[in-house]
Amino acid sequence: MSQPGKSILLVDDDQEIRELLHTYLSRAGFQVRTVGDGAGFRQALCAESADLVILDVMLPDEDGFSLCRWVREHQHFAQVPIIMLTASSDETDRVIGLELGADDYLGKPFSPRELLARIKALLRRVHFTQERGSEVLAFDDWRLDMVSHRLFHRDGEEVILSGADFALLKLFLDHPQQILDRDTIGNATRGREVMPLERIVDMAVSRLRQRLRDTGKPARLIRTVRGSGYQLAATVTPHNHV
Repeated sequence: MSQPGKSILLVDDDQEIRELLHTYLSRAGFQVRTVGDGAGFRQALCAESADLVILDVMLPDEDGFSLCRWVREHQHFAQVPIIMLTASSDETDRVIGLELGADDYLGKPFSPRELLARIKALLRRVHFTQERGSEVLAFDDWRLDMVSHRLFHRDGEEVILSGADFALLKLFLDHPQQILDRDTIGNATRGREVMPLERIVDMAVSRLRQRLRDTGKPARLIRTVRGSGYQLAATVTPHNHV
């Protein structure tokens, strides 16, 4: 399924990769902008937002991790899906990227066809959520707008969620009180059926707990079920307004 008109912003310091992906993704129906460094990326995204961002980890002026953090902390771009590219086979790079809020990662070298498949998967997830109409779910002290992805505490504070944070929270809200194993969590949050790295899943849950102020020992809201996985220990109900 193509999504004509969707815009992609790619930052990579390799000119050949920029040119290759610009041509390939443009032919697939996307509006593609490319830049070669972090400064250019910040300027381009502020000038015109994007429906999806592709970030290379290694850049000449600043790394993709700092750019990912900046996007997630920016009120206007926080929900933009992010795919990170890395030439490193080190698991640490992947963990850091996902912990900072990246929605997916792809190791170099990669095929443009695989990248395109992952782009479409992320955009389908966003499109599906937007088409559901207005729906707010209440759980514990929180209210989550399923369309805008806005999360509010009962004291009025709004918490910014990345795409990965939202996907994980939605999974728990869809299965309250159920024990979810790491495979289920990994497949749902990363958008493809792979054998998830245990550490990555645990860190994604840890990040969501921080968003939900659920950092006690043991956690109260998202409980660890030893040897089995995780469980949302809350009742989920529809809510008329945030």
